[in-house]
Amino acid sequence: MAKKEVHTVKTPKGWANKLPGGKVLSNHRTKATAEKSGRSQAKARKAEHVIHRVDGSIGENNSYGSDPRRSKG
Repeated sequence: MAKKEVHTVKTPKGWANKLPGGKVLSNHRTKATAEKSGRSQAKARKAEHVIHRVDGSIGENNSYGSDPRRSKG
């Protein structure tokens, strides 16, 4: 089963939202518009939104799915 994630990444032409398999969901000129679009795509898929920095490292993670309960009781 593939991970449910939407990645916002830097591309040569700007910023893009991609699925883990590499499928491009959308392209944007600015990071802000890519983040906004990625957030709504992740919410619609009930997935995690992973926002990368310009250097490719992970800058932020936001989960919009059903997270397992972490605390006991």
